[in-house]
Amino acid sequence: MLNRVILIGRLTRDPELRYTPSGVAVASFTLAVDRPYTNQQGERETDFIRVITWRKLAEVCAQNLGKGRLVAVDGRLQVRSYDDQSGIRRQAAEVVAETVRFLDWPRERGQAPP
Repeated sequence: MLNRVILIGRLTRDPELRYTPSGVAVASFTLAVDRPYTNQQGERETDFIRVITWRKLAEVCAQNLGKGRLVAVDGRLQVRSYDDQSGIRRQAAEVVAETVRFLDWPRERGQAPP
């Protein structure tokens, strides 16, 4: 079986770095990925995809990435279940990254994202 996802997109916000109780780093961020076609109004639609990174990759992403940065993510799709605040069982799809490639250079302070 094959479970592989490759995405290119921009971070919607800075990565969030946490540590598990056993001290393992985990960082999450959301990528905005434009679809390759336009809708009936001539506008591109965008998918917002949650990405999870672990261990050293999580720390590197948290230290070097920020809102608006362009990255390529190679990983696998994971569906996890959780209970929301109302106690209702929900499912969420996310990509667990094996590699994250930085495709642009960091912007100077105060410079707006493209």
